[in-house]
Amino acid sequence: MTRPLVLLLACLALLAAAGCGDGEEQPAQATATPTPEDTGGEQGTGCETVAQPKPKDAHVKKPKTRLDPAKTYVATVQTNCGSFKITLDAKRAPKTGGAFKALADKGFFDATTFHRIVPGFVIQGGDPAGDGTGGPGFSVVEAPPQDLTYTKGVVAMAKTDAEAPGTSGSQFFVVTGEDAQLPPDYALLGKVSGGQNVVDQIGAAPVQPDERPVDPIVIRKLTVAER
Repeated sequence: MTRPLVLLLACLALLAAAGCGDGEEQPAQATATPTPEDTGGEQGTGCETVAQPKPKDAHVKKPKTRLDPAKTYVATVQTNCGSFKITLDAKRAPKTGGAFKALADKGFFDATTFHRIVPGFVIQGGDPAGDGTGGPGFSVVEAPPQDLTYTKGVVAMAKTDAEAPGTSGSQFFVVTGEDAQLPPDYALLGKVSGGQNVVDQIGAAPVQPDERPVDPIVIRKLTVAER
């Protein structure tokens, strides 16, 4: 993809959020931030201080995996701020969840970041480029449930405003506000089922004007297990 993935109606939730107006990606790709030294200490937020991962060229073959609706799949997201879990919605989003699991099984999300934090709205990650422009080199489309509401803890897939509803690549977001007030355009992935305090901690991290965190929030490892 050539443009960073943004949430189309973020402007309705926050005046400074991305994707308003002309439909172009906002904010534009920012100048790279100097890599902080990995001191092994802690940030002011309580997160361990780590270096910014290098961008990855991580294009992979489009998977055909679908989740089995009779099974339970739980993603564990290990970060420098702690770990949280996402129970994938195998019944309502088997295709989206299947692609996500296939990427996780390949280690796609390891050593990537939460590159976008909008306090009281969402945290967004899953970009191998680390700046909102990257993806896996493919997209899948699965219409989200029409009664879907993006309330706190819901996890969905980001897309550009030009893409069809339900389109996803690798970038995902976790709703941190009580209600993001988004239309059902963003592919459902699942819901936070453990470690909500870690999600809240990440969502409260200091950010720059372009919504990037001041200090790197790194996904050290992301795995999906059947239960």
